Amino acid sequence: MLTALVVLLRSVGLLCRGRRAVALENLALRQQVAALTRRTKRPHLRPRDRFFWIVLAKSWREWRGALLIVQPDTVVRWHRQWLRRRWTERSRQKHPGRPRTAAIRTLVDKMVSANPLWGAPRIHGELCKLGIEVSERTVSRLVRRRQRPPSQTWRTFLTNHLSALVSVDFFTVPTLTGRVLFVLVLLAHQRRRVVHVTVTEHPTAEWTAQQIVAAFPEDTAPKWLLRDRDAIYGDVCQRRVAGMGITEVVSSPSSPWQNPYVERLIGSIRRECLDHVIVLSERYLRRVLMRYLSYYHASRTHLSLDKDAPTSRRTQHTTEGSVIEFAEVGGLHHRYERRAA
Repeated sequence: MLTALVVLLRSVGLLCRGRRAVALENLALRQQVAALTRRTKRPHLRPRDRFFWIVLAKSWREWRGALLIVQPDTVVRWHRQWLRRRWTERSRQKHPGRPRTAAIRTLVDKMVSANPLWGAPRIHGELCKLGIEVSERTVSRLVRRRQRPPSQTWRTFLTNHLSALVSVDFFTVPTLTGRVLFVLVLLAHQRRRVVHVTVTEHPTAEWTAQQIVAAFPEDTAPKWLLRDRDAIYGDVCQRRVAGMGITEVVSSPSSPWQNPYVERLIGSIRRECLDHVIVLSERYLRRVLMRYLSYYHASRTHLSLDKDAPTSRRTQHTTEGSVIEFAEVGGLHHRYERRAA
């Protein structure tokens, strides 16, 4: 750094004494010596070295005589390249073209999948409220055209019809002697209450229809009945259900996830009760199920009910006494309450 400063001062002194050519030749030779003394096998000229020669060529006519390590044509080429880059930068627009729509496209796809009833105007309105500046025509191009009329999802349907929807399903239980018993369960979605449960060894469509009628006496029949495509729900059962004013909602083939509430109930019955007992007979299975459903309705808390039971439990205060434990389902589960001493 000090050496460069001394060279610069000497050059300024020569310029002041009227020896301009000597000063510029001195700078040119020293710059080339500096490039040659760099620790590389081949002298490598940096951008600042090229800029030095471009400026020198414009300010000194005799610059070609001081060149040792490059050709004069090379300096001219450097100058042309520099001019080309300069004008490219100046001609480049500061705000080129239309804004990219990749992020907007992703957001529009999410809105379309979550809201199948929305069109481009509705989605454009939501985007405007989010501060995204885009034309409605662009949104209409981003919205994928549907091959069929929009339909609500199964989750939306189940949520919108909780109070008027009942699910029905069968599951099997083997006994000690190898008999297979069929358990029919009807579950009301609103409070996850088991409306009806019964056991048989030989289920038929007539028997199933009779059980559905018994589960909903008088005017208590729901509006919707969700079931799978099991052949047990034959013509006799379908006519009886239609006569009660109930509309059947049939799930797709091999799609138990479309009837999730009753499937979850059956899984809970197996994990929390039947997997821990040996079923001796049909009568014994009925008794075990009644004891479990008594615990299920009055004591067992549910995530979907905000940690409450189907039959709502009162929240007790710490001042109401000490915690007492009560055995449920033969000791498989327990209920905890506060009782005064």
